[in-house]
Amino acid sequence: MGAALQVHAARNEHAGAPMFQCSPMPTEWAWIPITVFAAFAQTLRNATQRKLVGELGTLGATLVRFVYGAPFAALWLAIVCAVTGLGLPGTTRTFFAWVTLGAASQIVATAALLRTMQARSFALGVAYSKTEILLVALFGLVFLGDTLSVPAMLAVLLGTLGVLLLAPADPERPLRALLTGWTSAAARWGLVSGACFALAAVAFRGATLQTDTASPLLSAATTLLVAQLLQSVMLGGYLAARQPRTVRAVLVLWRPSLFAGFMGAAASAGWFTAFALSSAAHVRTLGLVELLFSYAISLKLFRERFTRREIAGMLLLVAGLVLVTLRG
Repeated sequence: MGAALQVHAARNEHAGAPMFQCSPMPTEWAWIPITVFAAFAQTLRNATQRKLVGELGTLGATLVRFVYGAPFAALWLAIVCAVTGLGLPGTTRTFFAWVTLGAASQIVATAALLRTMQARSFALGVAYSKTEILLVALFGLVFLGDTLSVPAMLAVLLGTLGVLLLAPADPERPLRALLTGWTSAAARWGLVSGACFALAAVAFRGATLQTDTASPLLSAATTLLVAQLLQSVMLGGYLAARQPRTVRAVLVLWRPSLFAGFMGAAASAGWFTAFALSSAAHVRTLGLVELLFSYAISLKLFRERFTRREIAGMLLLVAGLVLVTLRG
């Protein structure tokens, strides 16, 4: 935790400027409320996108997130520059390599998750995709040298186990199904999805550490805009070639798509800022609070009753969230 602060501060000191000259740096705990905000905004974005799937299809609804999110990302970057008094940060080829890897990985992860929906063992594939949190910790260590304390690693394990109990492949025997079903096509696609989502998180964190600025907020805003533009071009180009009607529908339905784009940009701004402040494993583990938001909505609006397994899963998830927050 705080590695990004050290990196940004070191750059500023090397340049001969006083540390935090242009704007006060967030404290080492700032990533916590920022991550919770990102998870909440993502919950709202998902709910909005869900309404668009019926008219645009899954890929069309996904494109909305990028196309209509990019203008808000640009506006956010302008606001950050105005507030901090800083200009656009310098970037490197490594920065663009990380952003491109993150953008492509996120799209592939989404496609792989969609592929699991076509498999007979859909629930099993989704369960395997939940290994993302474990893979984020592994990739963060391998590619960025982000180490985790023993309590933080325990939080990752508790969070993963809690999620698997909340969304099991087999409600009657969740762990057995997970251990015995790894050879199925759905499981393999689920693993691909989880691995690519994890790679995207680590890549975006890597990109935020490659900007020439002492402000993590500005670094995150810059990374966000570049990523959204790249993803708009990548996914938009693919759909324009393969499903041109979907692209036209996305443009026609601009009014209902604006809110989804806004909430998507808000969620991504939160994620990217948190990535600039702490390791991707810390951020993604705490980001599981999104599931608690969803369950709270179900309990409040639909008065659903939870099973013992779901209660156990939520308790494990809460334990992981508390642990990564207090000891991460």
